[in-house]
Amino acid sequence: MGRPARAASPDRSRPVPVPRPPLPDSVVLWTRLAPEPLASLGGMEPHRVPVRWQVAEDTRFRRIVREGTATARPEYAHSVHVDVRGLQPGREYFYRFQAGNEISPAGRTKTAPAPGATANAFTFGMVSCQAWFDGYYTAYGHLAEEDLDLVVHLGDYLYEYGGQTNGGRPDTPVPDKFHTPTVHLSEYRDRYALYKLDPELQAAHAMAPWLVTWDDHEVVGNYADLAHPSAPPEDFLVRRANAYRAYWEHMPLRALEPAGQNMSLYRRFTFGRLLEFSVLDTRQYRSGQACGDGLETDCAQRLDPSRTMLGDAQEAWLLDGLGRSQATWNVLAQQIMVSQVDFNTDPGQAFGMDLWDGYKPSRDRLLNGIVERNVSNPIVLSGDFHRSMAANVKQDFDDPASPTIATEFLGSSISSGMDGADMDEYGSQFLAANDHIRFYNGQRGYMTFNVTPGTWNASYRVVPYVRERGAPVFTRASFSVEDGRPGLQADSQSAARGTSYLPASEVDPPEPLKGNRK
Repeated sequence: MGRPARAASPDRSRPVPVPRPPLPDSVVLWTRLAPEPLASLGGMEPHRVPVRWQVAEDTRFRRIVREGTATARPEYAHSVHVDVRGLQPGREYFYRFQAGNEISPAGRTKTAPAPGATANAFTFGMVSCQAWFDGYYTAYGHLAEEDLDLVVHLGDYLYEYGGQTNGGRPDTPVPDKFHTPTVHLSEYRDRYALYKLDPELQAAHAMAPWLVTWDDHEVVGNYADLAHPSAPPEDFLVRRANAYRAYWEHMPLRALEPAGQNMSLYRRFTFGRLLEFSVLDTRQYRSGQACGDGLETDCAQRLDPSRTMLGDAQEAWLLDGLGRSQATWNVLAQQIMVSQVDFNTDPGQAFGMDLWDGYKPSRDRLLNGIVERNVSNPIVLSGDFHRSMAANVKQDFDDPASPTIATEFLGSSISSGMDGADMDEYGSQFLAANDHIRFYNGQRGYMTFNVTPGTWNASYRVVPYVRERGAPVFTRASFSVEDGRPGLQADSQSAARGTSYLPASEVDPPEPLKGNRK
């Protein structure tokens, strides 16, 4: 029998239990046995290990409501996914694992409200983009102290490229194995192990259930469907299969084990009659980036209606589900900015081909479909950009008179891009060239949302630096959206367009944006 994992402790970091997005009667719990996380097989022998699990109503586990035994298998990197059924809707639970004589720290989770229940409020956080090499996960430490029902992760949980510290973690040596890109399954597993050793990420995972989706760096930057210029198609598909397998092994996902190079990830979660999440996958099925990627305007590929961001099946699933939804708020949890982003302040336009701008007919079908189905209060959540922006989503961005049909909140990164700046040259460009973009900030952080039947409240929570430990957190801007009235309303003076927290001259120059790459 393999050696059991040791429990995490203040002086010895270990992966902690993780719940996945809840249903009214169940949650999926996750852990991995790894006494030496960065060693081969996490320091485990290649044998199956029984793992006991418990779910209780109290932190001292005196009122246990469900318990059982799962098997940690070497072919799954000794990860454990437990689908716990028979729970009560809309209530808090605590859970833990035991392997041998070692007991994990306790985690907290919460089930969704009963179907059709009228919830008075729901509070959740939104995060993305956590390059370990770029800085400390201070934002996760602050997120773990928030009182949240759910955390939504929009992708780039890890970065596949070979990394140095980038000045981001000066007191943490980078093992040699992480200086080269991830290609093989063992390399992706090692990268997850490195990231999950961070105690602030562990704390955020143990605080609430997570709803997760991926972006590109879980495989390789800017990949599209079955191809990437880094390798021939047959080699890239092996790499994609390795990446998908490692993602499933290390995420709290229910019954979604990948089949080779494919993995079903788009799905829907309903929280009573208050809100419904449509979780999207904008990488696995998309057409290749138009016109060689980079910045373009109206090249033929960008305007080709046969090209797709979501693929035919996912697009139909999304629009059909939005049309049937009975929720007050309908949320698209996805990776990249839906709203148009013109990079050019001069006459003429320039758009990023990796964004929805590079798939204009696909976006038109989405936005027109929302209008045609009279979808209640559509909210778009986005990541990827390493900046924060808030925007009014127009049915036709090229028509100044076009109505606002939805509201988009783009969240910044946890650490990717290092410290950043409150206002940089990109922010000035975007605010000048895009009237529908109402807020910009280029620092690190996360978002929190408090949702009621009448109002959607959003807060941009910002840390001023990540290349040193111990940064404070503050609310940079707050917005609200009223039921039946799409579009942003500023709740805080700090959200005024163009307001700067730090002079751009006092911070590092901005990192390149994806849309500016060739």
